Amino acid sequence: MSKQLKRALVALALSALVSGVQAQRPWLLASSTVVDSKDPWVTVDAASADNAFDIDNMPLKLDALVVTGPDAARVVPVNVFFGHLRSSFDIKLAQPGTYKASLVTTSVMANYKLNGEMKRWRGSEQDLAAQIPSGAQDLKLTRMHSRLETFVSTGKPNAAVFKPTGEGLEFVPITHPNDMRAGDKASWRFLLDGKPLANQPFSLVLGGVRYRGVLGEIRQTTDANGEISFTVPAAGMYLLSSTWPETAPGAEGQPMQAPARRLSYGATLEVLPQ
Repeated sequence: MSKQLKRALVALALSALVSGVQAQRPWLLASSTVVDSKDPWVTVDAASADNAFDIDNMPLKLDALVVTGPDAARVVPVNVFFGHLRSSFDIKLAQPGTYKASLVTTSVMANYKLNGEMKRWRGSEQDLAAQIPSGAQDLKLTRMHSRLETFVSTGKPNAAVFKPTGEGLEFVPITHPNDMRAGDKASWRFLLDGKPLANQPFSLVLGGVRYRGVLGEIRQTTDANGEISFTVPAAGMYLLSSTWPETAPGAEGQPMQAPARRLSYGATLEVLPQ
């Protein structure tokens, strides 16, 4: 076997391995982020897949779905659907301004030893005490908080839906996300429990990975004030994602230690052409 062929086979095997372990990406995808109509409606799909916006893996549960209107009041979604590969719902945009659809979930992961065997459990905070046996040893808990969002505007956009809750990892755009065009400057802010989050890394991935053949991930980091200003990339639908804290490598020969708290944020943002 030639060296060139061996190298090609190794490269192919590594590519398959990376593809196989790639993390699932949950997302909310609106049919349009800017709606100009006399009777404005939007449909939002919700799913999780290896690549942003591919409908090929599993739907997201919508039990925790909250839709917020331009006046900061809740809006009731209609035609809620839970399918095999995706969930979806419709929103009537009854008044001008910006709407936010969000899924906020919390859970607890427990690792412990029972009768010499390592055990793992994941569930709600309310069920924790009842589910962990009294004889559990070396109990380690990780509390997780996940926020997934997308934004849609009709008429003149406004900013009421961006008021921080003060809980978890939050994205507070200074540049309105429904008013971003390729090549323009955009400014964003990230908060941790309501306070600016300095040196926070985040990722932007453009949809359509299957057609490009490469992920094409863009990585950025906030400044000391938890803010960033950067040139908006090419037009398209992007998945923004960020986690806190960053996973630190374990000591040599030791497994990585789970943090006591794990936060994640994701949002779908559209960059319009000039």
